[in-house]
This record gives sequence, C-alpha cells and structure tokens, in this order.
Amino acid sequence: MRLGVVGMLPPDPADIHGPHLVAIRELGLTGGALSVAAHVSPPASAPVWQRVRRLFADEGMDLVQVGIGFKECLFDPDDEVRKRLLEDIRRGLGVAKELGGHAALIRTGSLSPNGSYSPHPENHRPWRRGVLLESLSWLAEAAESIGQTVAVETHLLTIMNSPEFNRAVIRDVGSPRLRVVMDYVNHFQTLHQVYDSRARLRHIFECMGPVSAIAHCKDISVRDGFVIHMDEEIPGEGELDLGTALRLWHEEHPDGYMMLEHLPNEKYPLASANVHRILRRDGIPVY
Repeated sequence: MRLGVVGMLPPDPADIHGPHLVAIRELGLTGGALSVAAHVSPPASAPVWQRVRRLFADEGMDLVQVGIGFKECLFDPDDEVRKRLLEDIRRGLGVAKELGGHAALIRTGSLSPNGSYSPHPENHRPWRRGVLLESLSWLAEAAESIGQTVAVETHLLTIMNSPEFNRAVIRDVGSPRLRVVMDYVNHFQTLHQVYDSRARLRHIFECMGPVSAIAHCKDISVRDGFVIHMDEEIPGEGELDLGTALRLWHEEHPDGYMMLEHLPNEKYPLASANVHRILRRDGIPVY
C-alpha cells in the first residue's frame, strides 16, 4: 500500500512549490492532494495545472486526490440547480485530469442549508435515491469520456449513509470510473462498533473495499457527554484497531493510497509516525 496526506499544501495551487512536497516526503509519504472549485475556468488556469503536475512529477510524488468543491446537492429537487452543478463538476473533472490526479473527489451534498455534511431528514427520503443515481450516472459518463476516476465521499449523515447503501449505489450506476472513498471512520454508527472495531471494520471493508478508489486514514476518540460524542482522532491515538484497517486496505488495494487528513500541519508528523509504526509491527508493506 501507499501513504499520502490531504494537507500540508497551500490552499491555492498557484502557491505550491517544491519545498512543500519535500516536507511531505520527509514524513515518509509519497502522495498529496489539493482542491479546486467546481466553477473554476480550466483554460484560464491551465498554466497553473501544468506547473503543479510537473512539480509533482519532478519530486517523484503522486497527486492522489483532487477535491472538487461545491455547495449544492447532487439530489436537489430543482432540476436547474442540479444541471448547473453537474456541468460545473464536469469541468472540475477536466481539471483533475489535467493535473494527473488519481481520483477526483466529490461529495453528495445535503439538503440542509448548514452544509454538505449537515443532517437533514429530507436527505433520507426513499425517492431521493433515484435522483442521486441519475446525477451519478451522468457524472460517470462524463468521467468515462475523459478517463478520469471519480471517488464519492460518503458519511453516515449524508444520503450515502451506510456501507450497504454505498455498495448498492456503485453497483447500480455500473461504471468502473465511479468509486467511493474508503473513509471507514465515517461509518461508525454506535459505541459498541467503536469498542469492537475489528468486526465493524471488516464489515465496512467487505462492502466498500472492492468499490473504493482511495482511502482516508483516521481514528476515533469517544468523548465525555450526556449523549454519545465520537470525534476524529490522530491515527494510532484513538480507539480503533488501525492495524486491521491498514491490513484490509492493503489486501484489497496493495498499490492503493491511504491519505492522512483533517489535522493541523503540526500533527501530521505524529500521525505518519504512528501509521508507519503499526505497518512495521503488523508486517504490512508500504512503498
């Protein structure tokens, strides 16, 4: 397997330079990630994309994930909103291709006005699934036409809220260019699943492993509170059996990337050291 990071780079691709990538490599990581707005203009920005692509190549690194940012929802009931969004994402796929990104990451969005990962009861109405499939099928065709893989970020608060649902969606779209992100932390639903994480991880990977393009490497901590509070944690500092997650990913995708993410830059050295320690302990190869 391989390791990279979503972070440690300036938010504006125009500000990325060699020392940023060197700092990532010094942590034993070989992949990076960046984000672009869905409405970006590829022709105007083409020189930037070409420079970034050359920079990654010159440093012997992979651009693993190109996030395509947008606020709208893939299953919005307003057809005009969805039509504009899909065209914007299509242009974003072209940017990911120009950059040489392994996967273009998208989200499903939410009908909540508070954000793409905010809960809302309308996200889970049965009839929303058909609209989602229509949008994803359209995007899959666009991705196939340019040879770009798309990875959908899933989460228990979104419409793609369970490993079983996610597997079924990818099956029903039926495109080799449409995959999901193996973000296993996003699919722990109860306290007992966290404390018996091996069983939950095996189930998540059984459902989502074969249809994943990339993975995110995180951990979970359980916090005090009157109701259950589960937060993301530095890998190796939480409750999950991280060795099981790493082994399952390697078995399914021996050349696939797991990406550290959602940490301040000063925490990535510890995260990388912890993951490498667990890999050595469990005899899981990384290159």
